[in-house]
Amino acid sequence: MTEDKNTQSDDQQNWSGLSEIDKALSENRLTAYTWKKTWADPWGRFGLISFFIAFLAFAIFVAIYDGLIQI
Repeated sequence: MTEDKNTQSDDQQNWSGLSEIDKALSENRLTAYTWKKTWADPWGRFGLISFFIAFLAFAIFVAIYDGLIQI
């Protein structure tokens, strides 16, 4: 009888939202999980696109400023 209560209390302590992260950690795929979750979120997608556009603009600026690209 006490074993049933312990099992129930352990199940209640487990957070359902963290089970997917725990599974990702155990399979060593946390980075893929993070990218997919970020891409699924509209603000996360906007942030990723903005970051890569800003990084690309900076790289082009550095290439032009250092004379690697002649315009």
